[in-house]
Amino acid sequence: MNFEEEIRFYEARFGELKDELSDVEFTVDQLITSPEEVKKIGERLKEVDGILAIHFNIGIQPALEEILRLNHPTMIFAVPYSGHEWVNFGELQKQPLGAKMDCILTSDYTQLAAAIKPFRAIHHLREAKILNLTTRSFTEYTQKINEKFGTEIKQIGLEQVMDTYDSIGDDKAKAETDRWINGAMKVVEPPEKEIYKSCKLALAFEKLLDEESATVMTADCYGSMHVPLCQSVAYPCIGFTRLNDMGLGGICESDLPSAMTHILFQGLSGKPGFISDPTVDESDNTIILAHCLGSTKMDGPDGPAAPYNLRTIMERQEGVVAQVKMRTGQKITQAKLVETDIMPYFTGEIAGTPVALEDDRGCRTKISVRVDGSVTKLWKNWAHGLHRVSCYGDLTRDLERFCRFKEIMLVNEAV
Repeated sequence: MNFEEEIRFYEARFGELKDELSDVEFTVDQLITSPEEVKKIGERLKEVDGILAIHFNIGIQPALEEILRLNHPTMIFAVPYSGHEWVNFGELQKQPLGAKMDCILTSDYTQLAAAIKPFRAIHHLREAKILNLTTRSFTEYTQKINEKFGTEIKQIGLEQVMDTYDSIGDDKAKAETDRWINGAMKVVEPPEKEIYKSCKLALAFEKLLDEESATVMTADCYGSMHVPLCQSVAYPCIGFTRLNDMGLGGICESDLPSAMTHILFQGLSGKPGFISDPTVDESDNTIILAHCLGSTKMDGPDGPAAPYNLRTIMERQEGVVAQVKMRTGQKITQAKLVETDIMPYFTGEIAGTPVALEDDRGCRTKISVRVDGSVTKLWKNWAHGLHRVSCYGDLTRDLERFCRFKEIMLVNEAV
């Protein structure tokens, strides 16, 4: 067997995937043939997010076990005829040594990019910084999250937000207002003055994230910030939608677990999450996911924008939100990171997107999702509150790998 030829073959495969791996740095790219060689490079592997080990031939078990002793998330990629070691992989995963090991056994070389996804999510969570505009305390949760994932959550005050809001020029706010109005299918309730204030606040959020080197913004909009921000200045919804469309994060109601889930989805898929309040319809095995805040770029910042109306918040009859018409037939994954160690989830397909202007029940943006499994089992197993986060695509395998690496219990509530 010609190892150099094998290496050149895989280099060509990685070259074909360069767009998907443009943010990946392989700090060690080396042929390993013995446990001793693993020990020699151990120091160079200390700061990596994960290890991708490509199985070449028979007899790799001792070297693999030495790699696993480094205690990094490790993905094994093995095409057919790599060797017989795969018969031990399942058993090895059940042992403490293999707790952070997962495997992709396939002849599909595009899965080399999929192997990186959980490492990217781990990295994004560690580098993320969430700004939380609230007067409420969340110190205990922050400490747990930081210890497990490295994510920083910083409390900010209304004065800082208002100083930034006042620094936004009228011309920029007017241009942003025109962009939202001109892009809408219809402006239904909100007057232009209200849209202007929302757009000015949206630009302030972007500036705040830049100044704080942060990636996600949330506000206690139905709690301590409802009167001083939402009713006295503007609701943050357009600002949150705008951040999501940019590839950053805008999260409703100081919902920190949803913020963490949103970051996770972005790391795994490059796509934002849609936070929702659900309601169930057993007649057609669907769950209706609704929220007044919808994101137009559910395919990611470089994807197409979905059509939208500009509406008020349904239950408040004030503010401005984008009522987004999502794509029917689209597969979705919904999940929520509970504390640091549980993740309930399910998958399904968007069967309908009710956006009738005369329908005032339910929040403005709605998707009816036909559940993979049983919606009856889903509601009977439902726990941990109302909000969940939905993302385009079936992310089950990516979630399984991420949760394995981070010691999170993944629970499909629909089965």
